[in-house]
Amino acid sequence: MNVRTIDHVNLRIPADGLADAGAFYADGLGFELEGVDRFEAGEKPFFDVRLAPEHVIHLWPTDEFEPPTATNYDHVALVVEADVATVTEALADAGIEVERRLDSPLGATGEAGAVYVRDPFGYRVELKEPVE
Repeated sequence: MNVRTIDHVNLRIPADGLADAGAFYADGLGFELEGVDRFEAGEKPFFDVRLAPEHVIHLWPTDEFEPPTATNYDHVALVVEADVATVTEALADAGIEVERRLDSPLGATGEAGAVYVRDPFGYRVELKEPVE
């Protein structure tokens, strides 16, 4: 399987972390925050840090935030050069169990089908087909 790019990464932050995120990612590093209005309106549970045209970090404010450790990693999303059916078949041929399949999860490049698997270490990996 040939990976094209990383689509997005999810990071949890403190519930009151929006201002700090803006100060660091936008003001400090020069990245754009997206979806803040929708987040503040309660329309979505996260907002984005746009790293590049095809790369974002989803920041999820939560009261249950705990500083990152080796045990609370969520997942990494990879855009692969195949559709979900082909990816699913290749995973089955390799004896890798698909944990979950979604028809159109939203990512940096848009909505497209994806499957989720776990590596031998317990990390979740999202394998996402290219957006048409």
